[in-house]
Amino acid sequence: MTAENELLTMYWDNECLYMLDQRLLPHRVEYLACRKYPEVAGAIRDMAVRGAPAIGIAAAFGMAIAAYEGLAKGYDQPQMQAHLTGAAKELFKSRPTAVNLAWALERLNRWLSDNAGLPPQETAAGLLLEAEKIYAEDLANNRLLGINGAALVPDGSCILTHCNAGALATGGYGTALGVVRAAVEEGKDVHVYIDETRPLLQGARLTAFEMIHENIPATLITDNCAGYLMKQGKIDLILVGADRIAANGDVANKIGTYALAVMAAYHAIPFYVAAPLSTIDLTLPSGEEIVIEERSPEEVLYCGGQALAPEGINVYSPAFDVTPAGLIKAIITEKGVVYSPDQEKLYKLFAKG
Repeated sequence: MTAENELLTMYWDNECLYMLDQRLLPHRVEYLACRKYPEVAGAIRDMAVRGAPAIGIAAAFGMAIAAYEGLAKGYDQPQMQAHLTGAAKELFKSRPTAVNLAWALERLNRWLSDNAGLPPQETAAGLLLEAEKIYAEDLANNRLLGINGAALVPDGSCILTHCNAGALATGGYGTALGVVRAAVEEGKDVHVYIDETRPLLQGARLTAFEMIHENIPATLITDNCAGYLMKQGKIDLILVGADRIAANGDVANKIGTYALAVMAAYHAIPFYVAAPLSTIDLTLPSGEEIVIEERSPEEVLYCGGQALAPEGINVYSPAFDVTPAGLIKAIITEKGVVYSPDQEKLYKLFAKG
């Protein structure tokens, strides 16, 4: 992998993972060089890289980095195995809500289990190959997902989106924004309304950046403007991504998603979730079991180093909320569209996959 354009989320070169530091966007385009797996874990935890599919890919490459670290230290096979077990645990702890991170690590751990007798050099090469497969599969799945979702986007649509579910949140192309891209590629005229997405402004900083980069017509709004736009009849559909989808179709996504779904239901606006199968967690019966990450109060109290609130005020800052399946018109995946999602339909989707 090489950096072909400024929106490439990450690339691998010479035993090093380079990740676009999304904390600096839209003002600076810089790549973090991660040569040790704790650096990858830190980049995920501190949201230099973010978006469920993207952090899963990053964690996979983090395991490859850990293997090459072990080679550099001269580890034998048992030492390498112990080292990789520790790396997987640290990477797993970096962010708790997005299931793709756990999914990717479990996939690499299965590979390690199936290839336990390999010498360290072959173990490192195998982990790298598996990480590259995860990266390539994500890009291919996003394109298929986009095609499936574009069929739901009428020509002339005004689309509301929340947070960032584009190329920056994935291996490339995007989930919710992948649907937008596919619709545009089909020649459809669309306009995207972008929630700013407080407190870290992923909509204002990242989605707006992508839309300008792609020359897709878009308008930035404050989060609390969305309901007014719906009332005015200016929104035709809502498209969001997901960080984890429970077996019954409940969806965890960026805080504020639930409120949009409630308002969409009131205004009879279709509410769509776009996510790959790797984001669906069949081990969780419902959204009630999803662990919701709470972020540092500093993210609410400050913006760009500037204090926004009086010192001493209490802060509650969940990063995500859960939208019940009953508020979701359909979940769009690379294997098809699931209308009125529930456990039976999602299980059938996996069987189909």
